[in-house]
Amino acid sequence: MNLVLRRKLQSFSSSLFLLPYTIHHATAVVDDACVRHRHPFYSTAPLNEKGSSSSSSKFPEYELPSVTWGVIQGRKERLVSRVIISDYLKSLGIVPDELVDLELPSSVDIMRERVEFLTRIGLSVDDLNAYPLVLACSVRKNMIPVLGYLEKIGVSRSRLGEFIRAYPQVLHASVVVELVPVVKFIRGLDVDRPDIPYVLQRYPELLGFKTEGTMSTSVAYLVSIGVSPRDIGPMVTQYPFFLGMRVGTTIKPLVEFLISLGIPKRILARMLEKRPYILGYDLEETIKPNVDTLLSFGVRRECLPSVITQYPQVLGLPLKAKLSTQQYFFNLKLRIDPDGFARAVEKMPQIVSLNQNVILKPVEFLRGRAIPDEDVANMIIKCPQLLACRVELMKNSYYYLKSEMKRPVQELFEFPEYFTYSLESRIKPRYQQLASKGIKCSLDWFLNCSDQKFEERLRGHYIEADTPGPSFVMGGRLEMPTSKLDLEEEEDDSDEEVLYRRTISL
Repeated sequence: MNLVLRRKLQSFSSSLFLLPYTIHHATAVVDDACVRHRHPFYSTAPLNEKGSSSSSSKFPEYELPSVTWGVIQGRKERLVSRVIISDYLKSLGIVPDELVDLELPSSVDIMRERVEFLTRIGLSVDDLNAYPLVLACSVRKNMIPVLGYLEKIGVSRSRLGEFIRAYPQVLHASVVVELVPVVKFIRGLDVDRPDIPYVLQRYPELLGFKTEGTMSTSVAYLVSIGVSPRDIGPMVTQYPFFLGMRVGTTIKPLVEFLISLGIPKRILARMLEKRPYILGYDLEETIKPNVDTLLSFGVRRECLPSVITQYPQVLGLPLKAKLSTQQYFFNLKLRIDPDGFARAVEKMPQIVSLNQNVILKPVEFLRGRAIPDEDVANMIIKCPQLLACRVELMKNSYYYLKSEMKRPVQELFEFPEYFTYSLESRIKPRYQQLASKGIKCSLDWFLNCSDQKFEERLRGHYIEADTPGPSFVMGGRLEMPTSKLDLEEEEDDSDEEVLYRRTISL
């Protein structure tokens, strides 16, 4: 009895000893059957001399890599395989130093398949040297699922190489555990489905963030300061990088600094909705130095909020160089001193970036009408928007003033804003109504008011005295009429409410 049991145990032990060989043999059989498995997206079949697949199949063919699980290698075999693979990579110009501590495939054929696959999607040897860890990714387990998912959400195949080059770490990610939740999170921010690939191609690192971490806290903070949740999606599409910014070290300090300059929180929220790239300006290296530069060039501190809300890009420009250049140009060509230049910047900060050839055209037009240089300079200081007017439109408005309205040129010195109004939609219709009633008034009186206010003036029994109307800025009306009624209304409102109304056209 014991002898029979002992023989059965010996037979079972022999079977266990032969198990690795049996598995390896079975694996080889599976490889023979599956290595030609067709894949609808990618092909790693070797290319012939003409660059086409050597396979005679009509469709692209993907050869699965050799199945290596079940193959048991000893320490000596692993060292030999590593040396062979390292020599192969060096022969291609790839430095394998960073792969020393990683588990490499058991054969050089599998590594060759990885290299060929990556080069097929557009990566070069330099790209592989920049991030050699990508060679530790399995074609079948890592590359194919990730690339297939990227194509599924809209990343075109021609851009996959560029995508991987920008963020090769994505090949280590799990589609189900890491990639899908991030895409669902972005969709949950009201980013349109067609915009998802655009967002990810601009900022592929998003796929490496946790949804409950930096991204969610950034969104929550922006909503807390007044950003509309509906605008988060367009903000992400326009500037997705803010999703990767830390609130405590980046977003919050920037927001608090801008609020300290006098910009109300609601106005700042509107600015960020329309121009989220402001969040990308470095607070210490760019924003604060630019604010100091504006002050050093004569911009008054109380005007900083209106300057920034009109032209937020001023916070991120190489401002000192631009202001120095434009100030010298204004002094030399336009006869405007530094103080006048500062007043013009306060009213229209866009002149910081305005091309000098564009500036000269309306100036030359005004000088060509025999207007003295000093008066032209005063007109520009009072209404710098003249520098952005088209000369053709200025000509039409000027000749209408002279031929139809029979008004002297001197009226333009007092109200240069005349050139900023549309001749067909405002100047002509209003003047014709005045002429039909025989009313004579200044340009400011009948142009610098709303349609409703103009109708009220036409129905009036007398012509009220001219009062300062709203001065025009590129961001909309800023300084409203200071009549007694308006002044009383503004006194009831906080400064924040007044600035909000004045810059609502952002």
